[in-house]
Amino acid sequence: MTVRKGPGSPLAELQDWYRSPLGAEVAALESACVQRLLSDTFGYYLVQIGVTESFRDAMASSRIRHRILMPCEQPSGHGGREIVGLPSRLPLASDSIDALLLPHTLDFSPDPQAVLREVERVLIPEGRVILLGFNALSAWGLWSLLHGSGTQVPWCGRFRTAFQIEDWLSVLGFDIELREHIMFRPPFRRALGPSCAAFDTLGRRLWPILGGVYLIRAVKRVATLTPLRPAWGRRSLLRGGAAEPTTRRAGHA
Repeated sequence: MTVRKGPGSPLAELQDWYRSPLGAEVAALESACVQRLLSDTFGYYLVQIGVTESFRDAMASSRIRHRILMPCEQPSGHGGREIVGLPSRLPLASDSIDALLLPHTLDFSPDPQAVLREVERVLIPEGRVILLGFNALSAWGLWSLLHGSGTQVPWCGRFRTAFQIEDWLSVLGFDIELREHIMFRPPFRRALGPSCAAFDTLGRRLWPILGGVYLIRAVKRVATLTPLRPAWGRRSLLRGGAAEPTTRRAGHA
C-alpha cells in the first residue's frame, strides 16, 4: 500500500525546520538521545515513521538487523529501504516489527490515538516504541499557544505532555521504560549561544519535566496463560503478505 501526499505537509515542513539554526540544535540533541535509547534494543526490524533525514546516524548505529524508513511522503531518494504510508494505517503486518521510532509524528497527526493503535498492532510482543514530542508544559508549549493559530512548523502542531502520551500507551497495554526531557532553552535563536547554556544545566537539575522536547520508550506487554515458544523465523513484513522476508518460516517445537 502506498499513499502519496502532496508537498507542504507539516511533517515535510518539519524536516525543513530541522535545517534551521534552532531546528538543527534540537535535531542534534534528539538524535543523540535516540542513538542511546536504540543501543540496547535488538531484533530484526526497526521502522522510523515521519521525518527521516535528521536521524540517519542514529538509525545507522542501531544493532537491529533491518532498518526501514517510512517518510510519510514520496520516497526520499537517499537510498536504503523505504516504504510510504499513513501513520494511522501502517502498511505493515501485525506482530512483525521489533522497534518503532516516531519523531514528532503524534504532534502533527489528526488522530494520534489511531497512530498508537497501529503501533500496538504491528509491534511484536515485547517490541519497543520510541516517541519524541514537543512538550506542552514548557516554554516551547507556551510559545506554541501564542503562535499556533498559523501554519508555521513546528508551532502549528498539537503539543502535549509526556504524561498524556503515557496514559494512552498504558491503555493499549504498554509499560513505560523510560521518559526524558531535553532542550530547556527557550525557542529563540539567540538562546543557542554559550551564554544560555545554564538553561540546560539548571533545567535538568531543578525542573526536569519542563524541557521543550520529551522522549518516551515503551514496551508492548502481552498477557498470556501459556509460555511463548521461540520463533525461529519471521512472518511477512508488509501487510497482506506483499513481500516475504528472507528468513525461515516458523517451525514447530
